[in-house]
Amino acid sequence: MQCRRPIRLPIRALPMKVVIPVAGAGMRLRPHTYTQPKPLMPVAGKPIIRFIVDKLVEVGLTDFVFVIGYLGEKIRDYIEVTYPDLQTEFVYQEDRAGSAHAIITAREAIEDEDEIIIAFGDTIFDVDLRQFLDCPHSCLGVKKVMDPREFGVAELDSNEMVTRMVEKPRIPKSNMAIVGLYKVKQVSALLKAIDYLIQNDVRTVGEFQLTDALQRLIEQDIPFQSITVQNWFDCGRKEVLLETNAMLLSQRGYASDMFNIPEFENVIFIHPVAIGANCNIANSIIGPHVSIGDNANIQHSIVKDSIIGNFTSLEEVVLKHSVIGSDTSIRGINMSLNIGDNTEIDFH
Repeated sequence: MQCRRPIRLPIRALPMKVVIPVAGAGMRLRPHTYTQPKPLMPVAGKPIIRFIVDKLVEVGLTDFVFVIGYLGEKIRDYIEVTYPDLQTEFVYQEDRAGSAHAIITAREAIEDEDEIIIAFGDTIFDVDLRQFLDCPHSCLGVKKVMDPREFGVAELDSNEMVTRMVEKPRIPKSNMAIVGLYKVKQVSALLKAIDYLIQNDVRTVGEFQLTDALQRLIEQDIPFQSITVQNWFDCGRKEVLLETNAMLLSQRGYASDMFNIPEFENVIFIHPVAIGANCNIANSIIGPHVSIGDNANIQHSIVKDSIIGNFTSLEEVVLKHSVIGSDTSIRGINMSLNIGDNTEIDFH
C-alpha cells in the first residue's frame, strides 16, 4: 500500500522553500505511533505525508526542509527513497515545544529566504495551491468547522483578510479553523516574532504556537489573506483517520481500479477499496472503504471501513471501523479494533 516508487519532479521548479514540521509524537494515535510516526500512517493506500508532498511537488515546489524528531529517521528514510530528486534538508527538533519552536529550529535553512511555504506534516488538504503561490500577500488556509475550540482560529474581515489569530480559544469569535498551510512573505519578521515568544516565555496550551507568532505579524500591520480549502483532514485520531480513508477512497484516483485487482479465490470486493501489492486474500468479503497494505494475508474474513497494515494476517475475523498496524496477526474475532504494529492476537 505504501508505494515506494520514486516520484518524478516537475519540469519547472519554483524558487521557494517548503518547511514541513513532522516532529510530533502523535499521542492521540497510540498505539500505532509507538512504532510509526504519524505522518507515515497509511490512508487510502499511501502515507499521510505523501499526500502533502505530492500536492506541493505538483505545483513545482522542490526545495523542502523537514523538521523531524520522534522516529524521525523513519520519515527521513521514506522521503529520501520516495523523492530522490527533491532538494531536502532535515533538521532535528530536540525539544518539541510547539509549532513555532519547530519553525525556529529550521532558522539556518530559511533565514535568508524572502518567502516560505509551511505545511504541517499530519494534515491532508484539498486546495488550489496556485492561489497560495499567486497571492500578493502572506496567506493561510482556513476551513469552517463546527467546534473551533480545538484549533487555531482566524477572524476575518469582509475582504477575507485576517484581522486576528487565536490558538484554541475558549470562546471563539470565528468558526474558521486554520488548517496548517501557510505562505509567509516576511520570513525575518516571523523569526523575530518567534524569538519574542521564546525569550518572553509566551506559551499557549504549554507550547510556543505558530498562531501566536503570526498574530504578532498581524499586529505589525503585515497583511494576511485567508484562502478557504475545499477539504481538510487533521489526521490526529482513529476516527478522523478512518473518515479520511473513506473520503479519499471515494474520490477518483485513490482506490484500486476495480477492473485491475488481481483475482483472488472466492473474494467479494465492495468498492471502493485499496489493495496493496503481493496480498493473499481468500474466502473473504472486503469493503467498502478498506485499505489493505502490501503483503497482507486475509482468510475467511469480513472487513469493512478499516485500514490494514503491511504484512498483517487476518484469519476468521469480522472487522469494522478498525485500524490494524503492520506485522500483526489476528485470529477469530468480531469487533472494532485499534491495534498497533508487531502484535499477535488469537481469540480461539
